[in-house]
Amino acid sequence: MDKIITDEKKIDELLVRGVEDIIVKEELKAALMSGRQLRIKLGVDPTGGKIHIGRAVPLRKLREFQRLGHQVVFIVGDFTAQVGDASDKTEKRPMLTRAQIDENLKDYKSQISKILDISKTEFVYNNDWLSKLTFGELTTLAECFSVQQMLARRNFKDRYEAGKEISLREFLYPIMQGYDSVAVKADVEIGGNDQLFNLKAGRIIQEYYGMPKQSIMTFQMLDGTDGRKMSTSWGNIITIVDEPFDMFGKVMALH
Repeated sequence: MDKIITDEKKIDELLVRGVEDIIVKEELKAALMSGRQLRIKLGVDPTGGKIHIGRAVPLRKLREFQRLGHQVVFIVGDFTAQVGDASDKTEKRPMLTRAQIDENLKDYKSQISKILDISKTEFVYNNDWLSKLTFGELTTLAECFSVQQMLARRNFKDRYEAGKEISLREFLYPIMQGYDSVAVKADVEIGGNDQLFNLKAGRIIQEYYGMPKQSIMTFQMLDGTDGRKMSTSWGNIITIVDEPFDMFGKVMALH
């Protein structure tokens, strides 16, 4: 295990640089100062074959955690990608096939290695545990949440009021992401601010299992080439493997 760095100046910098919000900041700082190695979780669904620069924001933060000696856990959402995260969507998301997901995964590690120290990164696939959940276990987890909580989310609320279809599988997504935190024993989960409900679900489900609740660190989302949030699903991305000239041109053309 790497030496855990508890230099307060470096920890304060990690907690501030590029960060929008932390739940709960004082608790996370105390944990970082304790000298205990923390497990830092980031989950990414392989909805496309290329990782965009919006993903690079949390990846760079993970690298900062690595430099302080903490264990990064990168969850490849090969199961949740089939369900589809509705956090930022105004329409029902189509389900991906297993073949599509496998194709998207081909170059993931090589792309991530441009930012993370792969030798110090724990790669896991949530199909390994989510596919084994029984109907009884899922029913128990669902008891932790209400329909009112789900419909209070902005995108679900807007779709419901507009009479647009909302699939029950979309309600299951935050439960699955939350259970990921139990499976990997996450101390911290990071993600975009659009993921806040899902990140909080991890705290709720960890508490249900009698585990310490993970800290949450969120980041502001980057705009895509069309002015909407950068998203593989919308095809408005700038990837981390774009040629420098192309990347520069796309960045300069952002709205």
